[in-house]
Amino acid sequence: MSEIFIVDDDPSVCAALLIVLSSDGHRVTSFGEGESFLAAAHSRTPDCVLLDMQLPGCSGLEVLRQLNAQHYPAPILVISGHGDIPTAIDAIRHGAVDFIQKPFGAAAVAARVREAMLAWQNTQTDAGLFARDFPGCERLTARERDVLERIAQGASNKETGRQLGISPRTVEVHRARVMEKLSARNAADLMRIVLRGGHGR
Repeated sequence: MSEIFIVDDDPSVCAALLIVLSSDGHRVTSFGEGESFLAAAHSRTPDCVLLDMQLPGCSGLEVLRQLNAQHYPAPILVISGHGDIPTAIDAIRHGAVDFIQKPFGAAAVAARVREAMLAWQNTQTDAGLFARDFPGCERLTARERDVLERIAQGASNKETGRQLGISPRTVEVHRARVMEKLSARNAADLMRIVLRGGHGR
């Protein structure tokens, strides 16, 4: 049985997610603030984390930083009532794999959790498939390389999101970060950088 950690100080959100995720066959552990979650997350690894960005004391962003979320061995989906792009970018930059905006339907979140866990397992299995030696590749996170691999294969943002279990909006954020890190002006420029450094030798 997979275990899901929910970190949210709103008891009604936790209760709704507990019902739908438990009925989906998951064991659910909830935390009302970041400190107790961090202690648990360091002692055992869940299969997925749902993390609210607005927490008392230690914010969701600070939790991602303290957890070193980019290297945490489970997918972390952040939840926020502030669905603005800068918040999403900040969360993804600090290791979240997807961004869910409040208000949301609990069943829809359960579906996102299933997709994220499946995609996470697939990307761990496929790790290294796109470990090409192109200029700047060391600056990309594992998820950015996943997105870049799909772009290189010609997948749209929607297709990439479906394959990786994340929203097209999250794909857009990763894609923009990849282009920024690799100093690519457009998609064609991006492909030239990757192909010249990797397959083109």
